[in-house]
Formats: sequence, C-alpha cells, structure tokens
Amino acid sequence: MTHRTLVRALLTSAVLAAGILLAGCDSDQISLAQNAKANQPVTPKLLAAMVEKDMDLQSPMLVRLFKQEAELEIWKQDRSGRMALLKTYPICRWSGDLGPKVREGDRQAPEGFYSINPSQMNPQSAYYLSFNTGYPNAFDKALGRTGSQLMVHGDCSSRGCYAMTDEQIAEIYSLGRESFFGGQKAFQLQAYPFRMTPVNMAKHRNNPNMPFWKMIKEGYDHFEVTKQEPKVDFCEKKYVFDAVKAPNAVRDPVFDASAKCPAYVIPDEIASAVREKEQQDAAETSKLVSKGTPVARLNTGIDGGMNAIFASKIPEGNTGLSEGGDSQALQSMSLARAPGTIPGTVNPPRPNLAVQQEQPVVATTSSTTPSPTTRVASANASDKSEGFFSSFARKVGIGGAADATPAAAAPKPPAAAAAAPAKPKVAEAKPQSVVRVAPKAEPKQAAKPAPKPSVTDTAAAAPAPAATGTQLAGSAPVVQSNSFDTRFSAVK
Repeated sequence: MTHRTLVRALLTSAVLAAGILLAGCDSDQISLAQNAKANQPVTPKLLAAMVEKDMDLQSPMLVRLFKQEAELEIWKQDRSGRMALLKTYPICRWSGDLGPKVREGDRQAPEGFYSINPSQMNPQSAYYLSFNTGYPNAFDKALGRTGSQLMVHGDCSSRGCYAMTDEQIAEIYSLGRESFFGGQKAFQLQAYPFRMTPVNMAKHRNNPNMPFWKMIKEGYDHFEVTKQEPKVDFCEKKYVFDAVKAPNAVRDPVFDASAKCPAYVIPDEIASAVREKEQQDAAETSKLVSKGTPVARLNTGIDGGMNAIFASKIPEGNTGLSEGGDSQALQSMSLARAPGTIPGTVNPPRPNLAVQQEQPVVATTSSTTPSPTTRVASANASDKSEGFFSSFARKVGIGGAADATPAAAAPKPPAAAAAAPAKPKVAEAKPQSVVRVAPKAEPKQAAKPAPKPSVTDTAAAAPAPAATGTQLAGSAPVVQSNSFDTRFSAVK
C-alpha cells in the first residue's frame, strides 16, 4: 500500500509539473517552473517521508530558520490538519550577528515573520535557485528599517541572506512550488536568532535585542502549542499573533503597523495554552539565571555562522556564531557526508581576535612559544609609555633596546652605547628587552656586588614567577638577566 502511494505521488508530481508548463494558464505557476532547475521533482526520499508522516505532496508548508543552530526546518500540514516537521536542513552560511536586520548594507540576515508568495520565488537566481524573504515587512517599515533582496538561496554564499547548498535549495524550492500548486497562497517564514528555549533566553538575557526577541517568541509559542501557522498582524510598532475580532464586533479588526491597535482578542484556547507555556519558560529561565548560567558575549565581531557539518569540510573551517564549533566536534563530523556540494569559494566565518577576551600578560623569550591563551607583553623602545628611569638607563647604556651586553659583563663606555642602533632592523624583527632597571643605576656599580640584592639579582638567583593577576598595572614583567637569550629575546 505504501509503495503504491509513493509511486502515485511521484507520477502526480511529474504530471502536474508538465501540465503547468504546457497549459500556460497561470503566470505565477509558469514562473515557478520555467526551467529545468526550477522544475526538478520532489525527491523520492522526501515523498517517502511524506507518506510516512501522513502528508500530501501539495499540502501547505511553513519554514523556520535558526541562526545559532544554523538550521532550516520545513514543516508541512498532515491529514489531521496540524503542521508536522518534514525535514531539517543545516544552513551552509548566514551573515551578520544575532539580531534583526536594521538597515541596507549592515550584512544582517533578517529575523521575524515573513510571507512568501509565488512572485517571490526566483527560478533564474544567480545563486542557483532562491526565494525572497519579504524583508522589510510592515513592522520593519514602521521602525524605518531598510534593506532589499534578502534571500534564501543556494551557492553557500551570504551577504545578509540565508545560504544553502544548491542541492538543498533545489529540494526546498520544489516543496514550495508543490505547495503553491496545491493552492497555498503564501507560506510563512519564521526567522529566529536561536531556538527560543529557556536555556537560550537565559544565555542571552543581557542582549539589547531581548525585548524584540521576547516579542517574536510569542509567535514561536503560538506555533509550538497549536502546530498551526499563526496569523500575524502589526500595530503600534509591534507584532500581534492570532488576533480575531472582539465579542459583539461587527467587522474584523483593521491593523496598521504604525497606528494604534484596534480592539481584538486572542481565542481563549490559544491564549491560555500560550500563557501556560510562557509561565513555565519564564520560571525555568529564572532558575537557570539564579544557578549562574553564563551570559553570551556581545559584539564578537564575527560575521555570521555556518553549520558544523559544512565547517568540518573546509580547511580552517569555523562555525562562527553557530553552535558546535569546537575542534573536537568538527573533527568528529569530518567523515560525515555533506548535504550538497560546497563551492571552493566558500568563506567561513572568522573570529575577530581584536575582541577576544583579555588574557594575562606575560613576557616570554623567542625560544618559547606562548600558549594560545596568553598575551605577550610588548616592550618596544619607541613606546611613548617608557618611564623616566628606563629612558635614562637606556641612554647611558644599561638595559633597553640599545644594550647588547650580557648582564654579567661590565657595561661598555657611553660612546660605544651611543654608536649602537636605536632600533633593531625590521627584517630581523628581533624582540626587545623587558628587563626592569633599578633607579639611579650607574655603570661603574654594575661590576661590583650591590649591598642589597636588586630586582634583577633576585630574578637571577631564583626562577621568575609566572605572571599572575597581582602584578601592578603598567609594570613590566621581571625576567632573568644572567644570559644573552633571556636579556635580549623577550617577545614583542
């Protein structure tokens, strides 16, 4: 029985596609399937999944996108009338940061609720196939947000879009096309920064976009409790979900994104279920916050994200703002098959080192490789922050970049010190010394034992302690001075 249903679905898909091309009675349908790429049939694997989930090929569909998880979900209506998840696609690339798109050119992928009708499907896209998200919607426009041509497309390349592989967008496009052929006027696109769970809400609690995210979470919750496409309206520059006319009203409410909200109500069965879910989520979020759930970093400077399955296939691949970016996770996925062809021009998200968390400052030598979590102290002789005594000592030939004498040897006459170059050659790029010089040091005293051990003498007698948080601000780390390497090879 299942086999016959699958064969019938395949034949129906092929016949309908051919009929649309030949009949020419509907310009929207012709534009949906006017070339071979746009006319590809739904794959047998997807058809089998629909049969298993009791879905019709041309039943209505809905799309959900999640940036942090880098996933796109396709939902279709089953024969019970509820939406059910058909397939989840890993997103190859999205750009920008977590948060809504605000203006043209900000490279942000949009967030919110959008409606896609047949005219937004592009069978002749430069990125294989695509559909326009419909940004800006009425809410975006009411806030003065700008932008255009924000797409879901192929080619795994994004400048404010959601990019899939060509094979993925071919499947998604075919599902949308069949839903339109079945009579759906438009399918809904819901775009989120992350799955709106208590854990994620707790992690991002300090994000300035949280008021907006809480607002679109209402729509997320409406869908979660009803498994129906929520009706979306806008008024007073906010989203309104599943609004209907108030009791005793003679007409449906008229909404304007910039105007005052009309009288409306939300059906009791939906409102109560949503309210219960919101209360449970809020309680769980508060519990997570009280337990010290760490706050996600802001202003990372990373441009977008990529699903780990794609990052694992690219040299030096990185998931950016998406999950699963640690090296162990990527290594474990490296042998898995990628869902589509990854172009050689793919540019994975890169971490911005300028905004990485501050690390302890330590001095090191040229023969020692600093750990990845260690910042190295800079002691360039041309630094404007050079102290008076350090400057005086350098001029008279003690320490500093001009001094090329081991600590145990007697200092050279001032003339010899003056003849030394003030700066090392750029080609050599030799590190500068960071040896601390005691005040009032005189050349003739260097060959005599000091009455009390100096800072450098103490460092020579015992290993230099590791840099800790107790080091005075602005001071230079102490290093040993009893060898040539340690005196002149501190890393810049």
